[in-house]
Amino acid sequence: MSLRNIYCVGRNYRLHAEELNNAVPEAPLIFTKPTHAYTEAKGQIIKMPTDKGAVHYEVELVIHLDQDYEEGMSADELIDKISIGVDFTLRELQEELKKKGYPWLPAKGFPNSALCSPWMPFAGLEAIKEYDFALLKNGQEVQHGNIKDMIFDIPEILEYVAKEFGLGAGDVIFTGTPAGVGKIQDGDHLILKWQDTKVGECQIGF
Repeated sequence: MSLRNIYCVGRNYRLHAEELNNAVPEAPLIFTKPTHAYTEAKGQIIKMPTDKGAVHYEVELVIHLDQDYEEGMSADELIDKISIGVDFTLRELQEELKKKGYPWLPAKGFPNSALCSPWMPFAGLEAIKEYDFALLKNGQEVQHGNIKDMIFDIPEILEYVAKEFGLGAGDVIFTGTPAGVGKIQDGDHLILKWQDTKVGECQIGF
């Protein structure tokens, strides 16, 4: 599978913005991760930074494009695969960067910070609205979401990213996380779920 740019949407679920005391954005809040951040959850140990403060999980629906964007193209034309992903975040470092007005990249772009389940075929935008996604930590559900609750829906995200940055085949978008983010610790076992199906898992190592 080709992988080019990794775009991420911040604060795209109202309750998540509120739980971190962040303002709800008026336009999609986009940041990026290097391709070196990407890894698949196939049951292995995923290594996290050991000396940079708390690492938080943020579960998300992730989309993959197999065509270059042209104005007027629909999500169903552009997307070929989806995944359930985790945007890992160095939360304390992110707060420091926000206070200074600096970019988030050091808190968001470290190796293994863009975790994805193995990719699944895209069944169409209306079809996937009927499915929930979730993250389990050590057997307990800690996050649960549905893209119907997004502030900016997938067509809006695609149009915005294409206009502001460019969008094409091989690009990946993490579409935002619902409420319930929290800290991971050494040895935590994570399971990614799509409706009632386990689609990926890993163990955290520090």
